[in-house]
Amino acid sequence: MSYILSDPFFSWVVLPMLIFLARILDVSIGTLRIMFVSKGQRMLAPILGFFEVLIWLLALTRIMQNLSNPMTYIAYSAGFATGTYIGILLEEKLAMGICIIRIITRDRANQLVKVLRAEGYGVTFLEAQGNLGKVAVLYSLIKRSDIAHFTEIIHEYNPKAFYSIEDVRFVSQGVFPARRRVIARPLRKGK
Repeated sequence: MSYILSDPFFSWVVLPMLIFLARILDVSIGTLRIMFVSKGQRMLAPILGFFEVLIWLLALTRIMQNLSNPMTYIAYSAGFATGTYIGILLEEKLAMGICIIRIITRDRANQLVKVLRAEGYGVTFLEAQGNLGKVAVLYSLIKRSDIAHFTEIIHEYNPKAFYSIEDVRFVSQGVFPARRRVIARPLRKGK
C-alpha cells in the first residue's frame, strides 16, 4: 500500500483527481443543504451537512499529508469552483418550492387570466392605477418547476406584460395544476 502512495503517478495525478472529485461532491452537497434549509426541510439538511463535512475532512487530510504537492492545492480549488457550478445546476434542475408571479399589463388581461385558469393555475386579478393609466395586476402562486410553462403562456398571450418572480417560503393554501408527467408509477395499486 505504501508503494502505491509513494508512486509519483499517484501523488501527481490520482490523488489530485480524488481531491478534485471529493470537493465537487462536498460543495454540491453543501449547495443542496443550503437550499433545503431555505425551503424549510429541516430533517434532510443535517444529514447532508454530516456527509458534506466528512468528505471535506477526508480531502483536507490528504492535502495536509501532501503539503509539498502543489497539484493538491489546484485540485482542491478547482473542485470548489466546479462543485459550486454543479450545485447551482442541481438546484435549478430540482426547482423545489413555490414562487409568486406578479404580472402587470395594460391590455388583454382577461384573456390571459382565462388561459392561465384553463391550464389549472390559480390567478388573482386586480384593477390598479399605473404610471400611464389603468393596469391589470395578476398574482399567481406556482411551483418553481412550472415557471417555464407559465412564462411561455404570458409571452404567447400578452408579450408586452411586465412580470416579476419571487420565491415564497410558506403557503397555507393554493390552486396548483395537476402534475403534467409521471416520473415513476407505484409497483402495486393497494392492499
